[in-house]
Amino acid sequence: MLAVAESEQLPVAAARMGQPEAWNTLFQRYELPLYAYVFELVRSEATSLDIVQETFIAAVRHIDGLRNDDRFGSWLFGIAHQKCIQHWRKRDRELPADDEQLAELPDDMDNPRELLIREEEAAEFMQALAQLPAPQRSALLLHFLEDFPLEEIARITGVSVGTVKSRLHYGKKALREILMERDRA
Repeated sequence: MLAVAESEQLPVAAARMGQPEAWNTLFQRYELPLYAYVFELVRSEATSLDIVQETFIAAVRHIDGLRNDDRFGSWLFGIAHQKCIQHWRKRDRELPADDEQLAELPDDMDNPRELLIREEEAAEFMQALAQLPAPQRSALLLHFLEDFPLEEIARITGVSVGTVKSRLHYGKKALREILMERDRA
């Protein structure tokens, strides 16, 4: 999965001025990482695509509210996070339950046997991750898969750094327990 690096030069100022090619660059840079993050939270391909699209629409509308261009990535992930929360609230009002789907993780390994083993391990890990409460799952995804520092995760999720640390700690502990339980079975 792609990690979001804040240190790269992004055309945020040009996007703020409404230049379409700047927005194209930003979209190409963040589309896949945003989709992967959102998918792991909402577990629906169509909903994930909708949320990513809504995220970029909101970013275009509210780019003037971004105070620090170097924080564009975490700002964008914060918008996506809020869109996921809105989705859950709406879904909880409309539907009693939602079918969960396994994430399909692309892999470029050449050896088919290694590919199969890795896909099975990834599927098992993602199934375990899906069992965690959304706040813990979100913190783990942002920290380990998207490589955001704790302060950025706190900004994205709207909680304190201490809460992020707690979610990471208890999320990792719960994941270990889930995986150990599966090994015993």
